[in-house]
Amino acid sequence: MSAPASAAATELGTSLKTSSGKTFGRRARLAFYNRTFKAICVVCAVFVCIILFSILFLMGRTGILTFEYVSPMEFFFSTEWVPENEQYGAFVFIFGTFALTALTMLIAMPISILIAVFLAEVTPPWLRAMLRPVLDLLVGIPSVVYGFLGMTLLIPLLRDVTGTTMGDGLLAAAIVLTIMVLPTISRISDDAITAVPKKYRDASYALGGTRFQTTFKVVLPAARSGIMYAGILGMARAIGETMAVVMVIGNTPQLANSLLKPTSVLTSNIVMQIANVPFDSTWNYALYLMGFLLLVISLLMIVLIRFMQRKGVQR
Repeated sequence: MSAPASAAATELGTSLKTSSGKTFGRRARLAFYNRTFKAICVVCAVFVCIILFSILFLMGRTGILTFEYVSPMEFFFSTEWVPENEQYGAFVFIFGTFALTALTMLIAMPISILIAVFLAEVTPPWLRAMLRPVLDLLVGIPSVVYGFLGMTLLIPLLRDVTGTTMGDGLLAAAIVLTIMVLPTISRISDDAITAVPKKYRDASYALGGTRFQTTFKVVLPAARSGIMYAGILGMARAIGETMAVVMVIGNTPQLANSLLKPTSVLTSNIVMQIANVPFDSTWNYALYLMGFLLLVISLLMIVLIRFMQRKGVQR
């Protein structure tokens, strides 16, 4: 390289000139990069917010058109869902959604807490190191696999045990969802229990407490906010689950007065009917309104989770 070219390269590497002629040194470059990175992050955050509010606006605006043809009282409290006769009562699906979620959490929460206690307080380190990755892997199994196993193994088993001709219903769906949410609730609860300071346990043992008393009267109350956080996350997944529920719940628009009676929930009704519905129809508007209800429920749960996280930090 010639001497003039080398000098030019050195000068370019040590200082850059802006259009105004001012030196664009290292500090200025870092400030420029930081401002650029901050601007990109802000744009991405705004873009995500725009997408979220656009979805909410689209679902809400389309769903609210239902009330031009159906009264809110009929939609929310009627059990008659017969779109062919212009009857759009969604109470069956709303009730089924909350009943299924409540039954799932009633089964899943005690089992998950016991699994978390076993991992955090009982198992030796080598076994704990093996079981925790297994739970993490279970979270990644597709929901359709759980639904297929429930349809081919669980429903025939329920028929044999109960003697009914129909094994699908709330109980089958709740068992499948319980298996799906167990890893999530257990791992987060495990982390919450592990995060309890050791001095709490030492103080309990010093006062003569047994392991059982220390675990259930000291450690679990101290980890309560984290366990509740895990339960809400599990509930959010149970409410929004579709494919596994569709395969085992029966998909019949009727109130479930029995755990073994086929019924339907908001997610299963939407996925079963949306493909054959004309876009500009009350039927389609009603399905959009159901989707909007699911979005609102999910957002409320996320807000509740954030509130609990903030309270936990303040503690």
